[in-house]
Amino acid sequence: MQNSISDLFIRSSDSLLAAGACIDRNARGIALVVDDQQHLLGTITDGDLRRAILAKKSVDTPVKDLLATKAVSPYPKPVTALTGTGRDELLHLMHERVVRQVPLLDDEGRVVDVVTLDDLLPAGNLRLEAVIMAGGLGTRLRPLTDDVPKPMLPIGDRPLLEIIVAGLRAAGIRTVNVATHYKGEQIAEHLKDGQHLGVNIRYVQEDQPLGTAGALSLLEESEEPLLVINGDILTRVDFKAMLDFHNECDADLTVAVRQYEFRVPYGVIETDGVAVTGVSEKPVVRQFINAGIYLLNPQIRNVIPNGKHYDIPDLIQQLLKEGRSVVCFPIREYWLDIGESEQYDRANADMASGHF
Repeated sequence: MQNSISDLFIRSSDSLLAAGACIDRNARGIALVVDDQQHLLGTITDGDLRRAILAKKSVDTPVKDLLATKAVSPYPKPVTALTGTGRDELLHLMHERVVRQVPLLDDEGRVVDVVTLDDLLPAGNLRLEAVIMAGGLGTRLRPLTDDVPKPMLPIGDRPLLEIIVAGLRAAGIRTVNVATHYKGEQIAEHLKDGQHLGVNIRYVQEDQPLGTAGALSLLEESEEPLLVINGDILTRVDFKAMLDFHNECDADLTVAVRQYEFRVPYGVIETDGVAVTGVSEKPVVRQFINAGIYLLNPQIRNVIPNGKHYDIPDLIQQLLKEGRSVVCFPIREYWLDIGESEQYDRANADMASGHF
């Protein structure tokens, strides 16, 4: 066990924000809700928090409210085992109940330890291949991109693209494809084969822009799921958690989303035909926006037309038309789309201040 078991404890009166902070601190993907005697009342996983975000729960929502929601789910009680349970039995339990963490209890229901799937299986590379879409013209960032491709703009003391590659490597991804077009030779000259960065880099040169998905048709055949990330995204998103979420949902395509809110600067009139049914004064509107990160099952590549311009929204619409499973994964970590100079300045400020 890497942490003291108490590092995983929270109270039912704590907020979802506190639960998230606990999960981030202990790096085991779970927070244990206990009483004063360390009796287990419930569990909150990383996936539970992300589903709460999708349900538009406030970060101030008490943990007990989320536990009440889980109480009417198909699995109302947390998956646990007695201390001393053998490795094979724990692995079987995790596989059967599709969980990655199992709290271990004593005979009186007090938490003694927690075992994760990573504890039981040898650590290895993440079974995931990545693609960085780095071929954009960076028009909105000119004149910064007149002589430099957008992914090569420095954030702190490193190009953005190198920061993205480092994040992929830290997640356990070892094969990284880089799709290039505008000034792609600068990218290849800097990243080379990726060995000095701890990854194997392969290049996909777009002779003409192929959109946000078209370059995927040019990749070598692979049986690995595919993580696609835009080359202008600065983020701390947990790619391993995204893969777990994708698998738990049995999805064909997972779209990372970010909650975005804005205040309407006017009073909003609610209507039903000609009748006024209500009024909201300068309401805050919250929506989920596309975060430019996707996870695809390997067979989904066959849907993408070969060598033609094709965008991710086109792919999503096609999959929905075919009745495939498309789900969204809410990002609760740092995320910034560097599309304009304002975001670029913010990225450098966040890097300098340690906020990133």
